[in-house]
Amino acid sequence: MTRVKRGNVARKRHKKILKESTGFRGSSGTLFRVANQGVLKARHYSSGARHQKKRYLRALWINRVNAISRNCGLNYSSFIHLVKKSQMIINRKMLAQLAVRDEQAFYQLVQASKNIS
Repeated sequence: MTRVKRGNVARKRHKKILKESTGFRGSSGTLFRVANQGVLKARHYSSGARHQKKRYLRALWINRVNAISRNCGLNYSSFIHLVKKSQMIINRKMLAQLAVRDEQAFYQLVQASKNIS
């Protein structure tokens, strides 16, 4: 059987993994075997973190809308109920953007939802 020399291929593969593991502590960032395990685990965690990010952002939007809607004399759940009852098609992300960037527009939205229902 002929001998297979993997010099370039192995080096490229190792460099790719070691480049991805920069910033890891200790030998996890420098030695290939340990770095390979660390990179595999980091990829596993990153897939779960993408879902957690969505949860975190939705909670953040709800907190922002709740804070400004309390200034208007409503709590979050009653405000969302009024918005749905008045058939306004606006999601929590847009409500949070209005709350942060343009409070007057948010107050007008609250008044409009109170008047309709």
